[in-house]
Amino acid sequence: MNIVLFDGICNLCNASVRFISKHDKNSKIQFASLQSEKAKELLKNSAFNNENLNSIVFIADQKIYLKSDAAIEIAKMLDGFPNYLKYFQFIPRPIRDFVYDMIAKNRYRFFGKTCSLEHSNQIK
Repeated sequence: MNIVLFDGICNLCNASVRFISKHDKNSKIQFASLQSEKAKELLKNSAFNNENLNSIVFIADQKIYLKSDAAIEIAKMLDGFPNYLKYFQFIPRPIRDFVYDMIAKNRYRFFGKTCSLEHSNQIK
């Protein structure tokens, strides 16, 4: 199972889910907001607390990826040009995560908040 856990009230995160869904032609990826019961259930036995996460989370083959690693692993599963984003893995993780953290820290200020995302591939 491939699951993206995202901040359900973040406009940027919701746009990212729509982007992923658009380029996931075979619907290999499912989605749940970090605020959902499903996210709590998926993360309960991990070292991560979904209430304090400031990152997209990608769970694939029972492995948890965060921040830029999550984005790269998701890109590997996408069709078309987004698949090429996987080549960012050659940039050292501290640099990738620094950029990721700067965007994540300011995501509400730059992109705003929303109530929720209704999505056909969202798991309950």
